[in-house]
Amino acid sequence: MIHHLRTRGIENRAFVSDCYVQHIAHRADIPPVRTASAAEQLAAFETFMGIEGTRVRRALASAKPVVLLDRSVDTLLAHAHALDALFGYAVHHRLCDRLQELPFLRPHHTLYLDVPAEELALRRKAAGHTAAESGYFLHEPTFLAHARDYFVSAAQPPVSREVTVIPADTGPDAVAHAVEALVTYWTR
Repeated sequence: MIHHLRTRGIENRAFVSDCYVQHIAHRADIPPVRTASAAEQLAAFETFMGIEGTRVRRALASAKPVVLLDRSVDTLLAHAHALDALFGYAVHHRLCDRLQELPFLRPHHTLYLDVPAEELALRRKAAGHTAAESGYFLHEPTFLAHARDYFVSAAQPPVSREVTVIPADTGPDAVAHAVEALVTYWTR
């Protein structure tokens, strides 16, 4: 989808930034997906918030509408919400409190691509991922259920002012076109 948007000239209309991990020079410095403690989860969030601050400053300097493709603050909070539910870290509320000190990082709009766990497993298989990788933590059904809950449940609303849920169990082209239509609308 990101490739599709780039081939359609999104970068001519909006400031675009890659995933957080693309901004980290050394692979060993990337925080683990499955943190081992609440302290490790908080440290990972701070690492990503440093990157988010840099992305926002660059975006504001570009004077273009901002489109952060891939992950956002809401993605990080959904991740924390899921880890809280799975491992009892109880850090989600602390991260939300931390964002009160960083209000410029609050997205105006988040697109949540709602993909069932079964579909993600099929996509990983089609991409050639091995059986040893089949237990990829971010695609575990229980993790996904809790992360999804963050975006679709009214219990704890995301930090974005508005969230659009896009069913993404269709083909990548259909999803890319739906996202492109929304991005085009917002960047007019």
